[in-house]
Amino acid sequence: MGALFEELDWRPTPMGAVSLRRRRDPALGVDVYEIKLDDDFLMSSLWTAGEVELARLGLAAAPGQALDVVVGGLGLGYTAGTALDDPRLRSLVVVEALGEVIEWHRAHLVPLGEQLTTDDRCRLEQGDFFALASSPAGLDPQSPGARFHAILLDIDHSPRHVLDPRHASFYQAEPLGRLAARLHPGGVFALWSNEPPDDGFTAVLGETFHEVAAHVVEFSNPLQGGTSANTVYLARTSTI
Repeated sequence: MGALFEELDWRPTPMGAVSLRRRRDPALGVDVYEIKLDDDFLMSSLWTAGEVELARLGLAAAPGQALDVVVGGLGLGYTAGTALDDPRLRSLVVVEALGEVIEWHRAHLVPLGEQLTTDDRCRLEQGDFFALASSPAGLDPQSPGARFHAILLDIDHSPRHVLDPRHASFYQAEPLGRLAARLHPGGVFALWSNEPPDDGFTAVLGETFHEVAAHVVEFSNPLQGGTSANTVYLARTSTI
């Protein structure tokens, strides 16, 4: 067992100071990895059920047997790692705004770093997911105009609680329509949220997508007892 607390990296970025921390939880007997942006906790390896279910639910609803997938937001990599566990996955592009987070994975400073950086199906791309989603070239800088079977997004806390004010406009019908155009017929857009299902946002999704559902993901809370919950929105394009 190492130190009870260690800051593995700290960097100033245009979005704020980003840091990677590892601490030992004596009660649980595990090392906990955490990413912070300034004083805001972005992700913890103690709470990964929502990220895992984002990929599991999204890919389960995706059409076909050879899936091309985009993940928006790398974090500690649990959404991407779950996607790689799906035997139907053919290719995975992970778009992450902060190059520092990609470096942590390539240096294997985080638990899933080796898996994500040694799997030939997976490519980590530094970029602004929201800008790429609205650009004529689309989400994959190396394959302009590419379409996908699933797009999984885990960047903001929720459509109403965004990390950067510039992200807020994405969660409207017109930008979501441009994103839908990046999907194959029957393709799936899946979104993680830290808040309960939002009927207003579900209605916005329904303006663009053929089928929409909000799934509540419950998981045990070892710190406070009982359970906590996230939401995964699933939106599917028409098969025609």
